[in-house]
Amino acid sequence: MRRLADVARAAASPGSSGAAIALAAIACWSIAPAVAPAAPAASPALASSATAASSTSASPASPASPASPAASAASAASSATPASSVPLADCHVAGIRNGVLCGTLLRPLDPERPGRVAIPIRYVVVPAMARRKFADPVFLLAGGPGQSAIAIAAATMPVFARLNNRRDIVFVDQRGTGGSAPLVCADPEHESLAEQSDPDRPYRLALQCKAELLRLPYVRAEADLGLFTTSIAVQDLDAVRRELGAERIDLVGASYGTRVALEYQRQFPKAVRRSVIDGVAPPDMALPASFSTDNQAALDAVAAACAVEPACARDHPDLRARFAALLQSLPRRVKAAHPLSGRSEEFVLTRAMLLGAVRNALYSPALAAALPEAIDAASRGELAGLIGLSATFASRKATRLATGMHLSVVCAEDVPRLVASGDRPGADFGIEFARFYEKLCSAWPRGAVPAGFYTVGASAAPVLVLSGGLDPATPPRHGERVVRALGPMARHVVVANAGHGVLGIGCVRDAVFRFIDAVDDRDALAVDAGCAAGVPRPPAFRPVASEGDLAPKLAQ
Repeated sequence: MRRLADVARAAASPGSSGAAIALAAIACWSIAPAVAPAAPAASPALASSATAASSTSASPASPASPASPAASAASAASSATPASSVPLADCHVAGIRNGVLCGTLLRPLDPERPGRVAIPIRYVVVPAMARRKFADPVFLLAGGPGQSAIAIAAATMPVFARLNNRRDIVFVDQRGTGGSAPLVCADPEHESLAEQSDPDRPYRLALQCKAELLRLPYVRAEADLGLFTTSIAVQDLDAVRRELGAERIDLVGASYGTRVALEYQRQFPKAVRRSVIDGVAPPDMALPASFSTDNQAALDAVAAACAVEPACARDHPDLRARFAALLQSLPRRVKAAHPLSGRSEEFVLTRAMLLGAVRNALYSPALAAALPEAIDAASRGELAGLIGLSATFASRKATRLATGMHLSVVCAEDVPRLVASGDRPGADFGIEFARFYEKLCSAWPRGAVPAGFYTVGASAAPVLVLSGGLDPATPPRHGERVVRALGPMARHVVVANAGHGVLGIGCVRDAVFRFIDAVDDRDALAVDAGCAAGVPRPPAFRPVASEGDLAPKLAQ
């Protein structure tokens, strides 16, 4: 019989929906615990997410790997940090065939105290292919929060291939990520499943992370960790725009990158020509609370789809009841193979780990299609399916999150709003995710957030808002609210059967190109995106019988 762990690998293989999975990962939020190796849901102190590229590096002016431990980053930073800004120079980024330009801009750590500490902001420009290029470069705004934009450049450039014909594509490592004063801690990549199941380990790792970061040359006090918020980061972004001599730019943000785009547009409205925001994370979203609501809706949609699909309904007639019984049975001691080593381990399966594994799979419909079979198998004590699905989405290294930066953003911008959140906790997901972040943030310095940050005003520039109807993190309800606030210059395109991140879908990619390329604003807003309605939902996964299993049936 074909194993569920195998379907996860197949989903990310060439020719499958792997590109959509990769782009969903590039946009991934959260560092919640799950049954998986160190990942967005596996280790709350050092998260990672999947991408189509295995690793990305640049030389000579590119940053060190965003997954480097803070201990080595501390010694490297003092020698790597330039005494002054470094102008653009030829360099190479692994995975990008042509040469690119790399630069470094020195920026004050604290904008209100510019003479105190300066940090490098690293950026890469992929030059337009044509000699007569357009004056408005496209800036990619990475997700996370905590992803390095430069690290995902090779994986995302295929999405921008047509735009790159006549426009420069710019990747800026946001402060706290990649080569821009990274807030990265030692990576517990080889955690055992038992270590992942320890409910107190995330908090201990957060304390350890903070202690390591306080040894960095550009972090002189705990309060300095509060200077990596979105509002300050977009000022760095605008400094890069000015350095490049661009009067106006085009923004493309995914997940957390949409929040960056909205804040940049709030502070620098005249510098924005067009904006594309995919999987909207509004500034007033209280991340942990909204996740429970949206994760539950996505899981309920999987169960509802199974109930109306004849084969799935026949194979899993009581899916909801089995999942409820499985949750009710936790915590309990189980045995399963580690997804990286393959060694059998005994550990305590907790409710948070199980929900984290399910959450990871929900990001991509191709993986979520295997959840009915995986949940049924887990209810029988067979955990390989859930572990395989979660690990496939979350275990690759190319887009590791800078955990310190992640916490500096979420603890300042989201967690303080939990008390006033109107999001109703999901029946299964409950409030554990919110409590998880509240505990981590109790030990993390909280930066100041301007009052205007939480308000989205009317836009003077065209904005294309993209949402996946099955997105468990930033579903259409958030996009709808933002479109209403942006006004008539915003348009919302919902891909009903897509998950988190829709830029990787071929017809959507083409629509984005036409939106940015259109000369007239009216033509941009009228771009045809009807093809999105034809994107199908993957049918529920069914195990394929082995040759031995088929023999008796053939004999009949």
